[in-house]
Amino acid sequence: MIGFLDGDELTAPLILTLRSFGRTDIGRARASNQDAFLHDDELRLYVVADGMGGHAAGEVASSEAVDALFCFVKRGLSDGALAQSSHESRLRTACRIIEGGIQAATYHVFGMSELERDKSGMGTTITAALAVDESLVIGQVGDSRVYQIRNDTVRQVTEDHTLIAWQVKQGIISEAQARVSPHKNVITRAVGNREYVQVDTCVVTMLPGDRYLLCSDGLHGNLTEAEIPFLVEMGGEQAVDAFIDLANRRGGRDNITAVLVEVF
Repeated sequence: MIGFLDGDELTAPLILTLRSFGRTDIGRARASNQDAFLHDDELRLYVVADGMGGHAAGEVASSEAVDALFCFVKRGLSDGALAQSSHESRLRTACRIIEGGIQAATYHVFGMSELERDKSGMGTTITAALAVDESLVIGQVGDSRVYQIRNDTVRQVTEDHTLIAWQVKQGIISEAQARVSPHKNVITRAVGNREYVQVDTCVVTMLPGDRYLLCSDGLHGNLTEAEIPFLVEMGGEQAVDAFIDLANRRGGRDNITAVLVEVF
């Protein structure tokens, strides 16, 4: 069975329009921008990736991973894979496409790191969302995030693949201890440092008026969930710019990327 989050469930398909906006910024402390993103309203695919690795390797890892995922999804959808009559069948297929695309990106980035010595060990997070009917199929590796904003209520849809997130989940440390932990940036899963990665997938039911924010940790590490609805209400490019500006005002210690998807 397909897993739905927090009461999301299958209903009669809605006709929804999606409009998206995205921006990435180097921030104020880094020498290069290793984030990459994609928002394609025609394909209904949205991606944020946060690269890691020395020299330009992180930048290469994130951009190559996003391109590989995009190509895989585009090919997967071009053969009518989502033309099945059953909505649940379409969701199952979309989950396979998203997971397959992330695995393809993983193999591609790993292969590059094996062939080019200066890119050895490079990797990237990847957070991807593919809209199917009134549902959003999400694939997750790393600590970039998806937030859902509905009626001024915010929930984090994805789970961080970090050491401190695992420690909190296991009850080893508290939320308060996690906020000051020196291990905040230790990633437990990444695209490209091995040939294979475990991908988390989930399905969220969208409603008209929803907003979905995909972002790298350079943004979500510099704001609280309570601040998100106010900024999102600015709408479109203005909202994305406001998110970037806020992170920079609070130090801009990392690259900052935001993709905002508005549902009508």
